[in-house]
Amino acid sequence: MKRKLLTLAFIVSGLMPAIAQNVSDLKTEKDMDRIELCKKNYTTLFGGEALTGLGTDPEMMDILQKFIFGEVFRTGELDIKTREMITCVTLATMQTLPQLKAHAGAALNVGVTPVELREAIYSCAPFIGFPKTLNALTVINEVFKERGISLPLEKQGTVTEESRHEKGAAIQDRLYPGGISQVMEDIPGEMGDDVERFLTEYCFGDIYTRDGLDLKTRELLGYCVLTTLEADSQLRSHFQGNLNAGNSKETVVAAVIQCLPYIGFPPAIKALKIIKEASATTDPANNLVRLSKIIVDPAQLDAYNAYLKEEIEASMRLEPGVLTLYATADKENPNKITILEIYADREAYKKHIQTPHFQKYKQGTLSMVKDLELVDTTPLIPGLKIK
Repeated sequence: MKRKLLTLAFIVSGLMPAIAQNVSDLKTEKDMDRIELCKKNYTTLFGGEALTGLGTDPEMMDILQKFIFGEVFRTGELDIKTREMITCVTLATMQTLPQLKAHAGAALNVGVTPVELREAIYSCAPFIGFPKTLNALTVINEVFKERGISLPLEKQGTVTEESRHEKGAAIQDRLYPGGISQVMEDIPGEMGDDVERFLTEYCFGDIYTRDGLDLKTRELLGYCVLTTLEADSQLRSHFQGNLNAGNSKETVVAAVIQCLPYIGFPPAIKALKIIKEASATTDPANNLVRLSKIIVDPAQLDAYNAYLKEEIEASMRLEPGVLTLYATADKENPNKITILEIYADREAYKKHIQTPHFQKYKQGTLSMVKDLELVDTTPLIPGLKIK
């Protein structure tokens, strides 16, 4: 009997490490400390072991791995595939090609398909140019060859010479109503029109229409490239573009934070500040709500409406403090126009009337407007959203 008990005790004690391991495996990432999570993520991505203490600079690698894989990787709700695609486009933008090669392999390890990875790099081209994009493609193609992936990959283009403008414009108008016509206006030699066409046909027509990645992902990756480039003005418009594509504010913030270990704090903080400003919510009680009642010269109505459309689109795209500009025309007398204007506060209105697009509208329509009445109002239900 004693021998049987000893044998049973030996078996149970032998099982204890395995049971403990299984319990550890059942831990959720939320329950893990940063060292546990670092080791888990590192092994998932690269197949090796983190925090080995080996190499010429083990202390720096220890700091790096714990921060990236144990802290940044748990910030926000991004899945691991998206995190690795963000990392790859960030490294491609910076041209840190050895690290890009390592993370291209990691991306494949966590389920990013070769087509998705290639399309992520293709999406960089309008922002970083062809030479850097080709350098990045050379690196990921090396990884594909090492994995036995046949090249070239299947084609993903969807446009023809005849359709690239129309299809590109459809996506551009969805993400960025009004485009960059105002920015390109008055460029010497009238070549701004060419640049505007290039953007529509090349960026949105040739690239954004491609299969392999959905529009939300392309636009999110584009924001990460712009964050890396510290492209302030484009970061403002592309934040709204991300919202128009269906990404949440929180998703964009998490994407910027995913870039942070690779680009450093200054560019990441700059992008986060822009997101904060664009997302600022104000007390509805401070909103300035006004009705502009305008009578236009009927003979110049078409020209006036063109000015008004351009001004409203630019204001809504570029000014976070402009909450609503909703223009209507009287059915019986279409030259009688009423605009519902809602600004975050009076300061936002003051900034609005100083903008170049408003000044262009104001000066361009001076001879067209026959009468103007500005009616300040008090909302009966402050903060009510217009669906």
